[in-house]
Amino acid sequence: MAMQTKIPCVLMRGGTSKGPFFLASHLPQDSNLRDAVLIAAMGSPHEYQVDGIGGGNPLTSKVAIISKSMRPDADVDYLFAQVLVDERRVDTKPNCGNMLVAVGPFAIEAGLVPGGGPETAVRIHNVNTKSLVEAVVQTPDGRVTYAGSAAIDGVPGTAAPVKINFKSAAGAVTGKLLPTGRPLDVIDGIEVSCVDMAMPMVLMRAEQFGKTGFETPAELDADKGLLARMEAVRRKAGMMMGMGDVSKQVVPKIGLLAPPRRGGTISSRYFVPYSCHKAHAVTGAVCVASACAIDGTVASRLAPLGKAPQGVVRIEHPSGMIAVDLDVDLNGRSAVIRRAALIRTARRLFQGEVLIPAAVWAHGAGEQRTESAVPSAVAA
Repeated sequence: MAMQTKIPCVLMRGGTSKGPFFLASHLPQDSNLRDAVLIAAMGSPHEYQVDGIGGGNPLTSKVAIISKSMRPDADVDYLFAQVLVDERRVDTKPNCGNMLVAVGPFAIEAGLVPGGGPETAVRIHNVNTKSLVEAVVQTPDGRVTYAGSAAIDGVPGTAAPVKINFKSAAGAVTGKLLPTGRPLDVIDGIEVSCVDMAMPMVLMRAEQFGKTGFETPAELDADKGLLARMEAVRRKAGMMMGMGDVSKQVVPKIGLLAPPRRGGTISSRYFVPYSCHKAHAVTGAVCVASACAIDGTVASRLAPLGKAPQGVVRIEHPSGMIAVDLDVDLNGRSAVIRRAALIRTARRLFQGEVLIPAAVWAHGAGEQRTESAVPSAVAA
């Protein structure tokens, strides 16, 4: 009888996303075999991911791979993997700021970082974007606590706050805060701002597509004409941003922006990129907030009074609001984003072992001749 392979994992919620967290040492070193394992674990390609632990939605088909960092300025390495729901494909190019929120608690409980004092700072190196982020985790008595009074829109109840500080996120993927060299471009008659801060994004005004910017995600997803027009702009923007053909990539993301209605700074509908996020990505929020501070962008023109903000930027999204605290130098010819910080929450949901069918290893062994399968997995 064919055996399955057990791989330890922890299911965690980070912000408004959730997914399995793995130690890198528990996965194959070869990237092709690793991706095959992740696809099998999540149950792709299938709209419900019924044969895996994925949730049938891009927000719940995410994976975090954690290891001790060899960098002197970081405690742990965090590799994010987006497992596509309806394709046999894994994308490790983007970062995910929501999953990042759970990296600190996971690293402490995995013994990679010692907990100390009422709070523990975890220095995280995001392998995808080569950026550094600091997470401050609540650790009374040296142990992670998930109980607290912090609330974030899009997640029920309250939990312990996790402070996230993006320290080196400018040009995360393209190497430039403004990849085209300009705050504003025109593509297919649409004004766009291409900004790369924590996440490369193509920012556009909702009104140019005949939208208010306050439609529900379901309403926007149902408008196939809208999605096709935005995708055409996104692909051309990707070329202009130096990213090449992005038709098979989930970056750059799309931000459909509008003036605020509920006391915020700006409203954003965040696309991932083929469907609208039910809330808002953390990295996307950092990018939109930063764009508000860059004179001449679509975002800065929509912010109240057209004035680039310094301090807290509140972004309205389908599930509520997300606030980003910006430290920006506006004295030079262009904005310098020194820091973007926000407070999120996380929770450990489940821990155990995911079972990988034997056929995955057999197929991987046929493709990969020089490295063995994961040595730390256990046959079941």
